[in-house]
Amino acid sequence: MSENLSKLSGRKGLIDNLFERLGREARETGTPSTESFKELAGEYLVGTANLYGSASFYDFLREENKGKKVYICNGSACMIAGTQHALKDELLKHFAEEEIGEMCCLGRCHENGSFHYKGNNYSARSTQDIRDIVADPKPHPDDHHVGFHGNTVFEQVANSSEALRSVLEKAITNGDHNLLTEITRSGVRGRGGAGFPAGFKLDSCRKEKSDVKFIVCNADEGDPGAFSDRWLLEKRPWSVVGGMILAGMATGATWGALYIRAEYPESIRICKEVIEECYEAGLLGENILGSKYTFDLKVIEARGAYICGEETALLSSIEGQRPEVRVRPPYPTQEGLFSKPTVVNNVETLACYTFVADRGGDAFKALGTERSSGTKLISLDSFFNRPGLYEVEMGTPLRTVIDELGQGFKVPVKAMHIGGPLGGLVPVSKIDDLTIDFESFASNGFLLGHASVVCIPEWYPLVKYIEHLFEFTSHESCGKCFPCRLGSVRGKEMLHKAQHDGYKISRTLMDDLLETLEKGSLCALGGGLPLPVKNALQYFSEELDPYFQK
Repeated sequence: MSENLSKLSGRKGLIDNLFERLGREARETGTPSTESFKELAGEYLVGTANLYGSASFYDFLREENKGKKVYICNGSACMIAGTQHALKDELLKHFAEEEIGEMCCLGRCHENGSFHYKGNNYSARSTQDIRDIVADPKPHPDDHHVGFHGNTVFEQVANSSEALRSVLEKAITNGDHNLLTEITRSGVRGRGGAGFPAGFKLDSCRKEKSDVKFIVCNADEGDPGAFSDRWLLEKRPWSVVGGMILAGMATGATWGALYIRAEYPESIRICKEVIEECYEAGLLGENILGSKYTFDLKVIEARGAYICGEETALLSSIEGQRPEVRVRPPYPTQEGLFSKPTVVNNVETLACYTFVADRGGDAFKALGTERSSGTKLISLDSFFNRPGLYEVEMGTPLRTVIDELGQGFKVPVKAMHIGGPLGGLVPVSKIDDLTIDFESFASNGFLLGHASVVCIPEWYPLVKYIEHLFEFTSHESCGKCFPCRLGSVRGKEMLHKAQHDGYKISRTLMDDLLETLEKGSLCALGGGLPLPVKNALQYFSEELDPYFQK
């Protein structure tokens, strides 16, 4: 990160940020023009090369995006479901090859056949579906099953202007110190995957002295297989916006950025409408509901980069810089967006704050387990008999989720990739050993993460899936550290050669590669990739042995 570039970009703050300007310049053609780079460089006092380096990183700003009209989802769930080849064949009847791009992931893992066209997402179930959509590209909201097990948070959380007003009035009356105390008492931990104590992060930012502080919602839900954040943004948006306002009160932050992935156009539209209603109702802006608290909030549309799910890369993105991971310390709560103290929270985490502010920390703490309190949203893919989204209390047996909520598998399944591409690869033989909480997954050598579930059918080659994980990482790497940038490519190459050229992989070489990725990567992208690979090598050695040296 360049501190100078952060501060230069911060001169105009969030109101007229450089990243959004780059997006507007790309709106007509798919990529900013050379002339626009020069104009923006002069206006923001940064180098043209810096701007080009930033824009060329994103899927929807880079030169290769020019002329694209339709995008096919290439996420893990759609890939394994095998729906996308037929989808592309049909789209080729309506578009030229060069007009078809790719997106990952559209969050329609429960039904597949996913593609993006004219600012909307769709799932094609038939050839006629595609013809109808191309002829009349109106919004087609998906309709997946939503279920609950045990006590809930998100069925009870404030989800209207009136309900949020009541929560904010209560928080204002009790005071910001009590609000932070309640969040800390609740035991809320980061729902984005890390499981970091939320109260500690908020308190760290609160203690910093600064004229400006920020709350950033990380709504860049890029984990293939996950669509829980999208559900919250579209079905419980008031709870997310409310969580950001409350986080601002607790820390003294006066600005918020809701950073939503471009692959979720419906989420962007809905959240913008809710924010506008909040301003009209006096829930945002100066002196909220006549109090001393001021908080301004805006939606920032991401441009297609999985690495922006990493909090420091996300901050660099908003600043208009290339979204590379920053070395820590300093931590974002000390020097974050525009070098100011910043709290970055996941969508689900922020929604929990709204519940805590309304019902109290003890009400949240009473749910779940001693160390993993509250509930967790789980995404089940199309290989379940009842795919969809489920909220369960922490500590719920994984077997309950699969057999009772998902109603079992449609086809024989040998493993489940739980928690996104960096999560653990769980063999079905381990189902009865696991409960839905951070400790159970960690003690068994897995990772709960986003709690998305992507099934690996018995007929799908694991060696092919592992190659996909390496390829995904190599495509999404920010390039800052060489273990991730180079190691992911080397892993992909070895696995590809083993499948197609008769090459036998040295197990020692693979183990060294995984150790280098795990210990040498700056963030969880390169550092987390070894986990599912190690799980595969441990539990499916018989299937993978033919690709390795004896």
